[in-house]
Amino acid sequence: MQKVLSAMKGDAGMSTAEYAVGTLAAVAFAGLLLKVVTSDAVQQALTGLFERALG
Repeated sequence: MQKVLSAMKGDAGMSTAEYAVGTLAAVAFAGLLLKVVTSDAVQQALTGLFERALG
């Protein structure tokens, strides 16, 4: 019975180290996305898109 209970217990969530790595990856992705969105080419494309949509 003890084996069954220990097998069912398992790891249900992330450990602190996994949270840290996940958070770091999310921040890095957000920084990369911010860099892309604020670039001149993307700014011009978005401006043109909004102008065509509204005008």
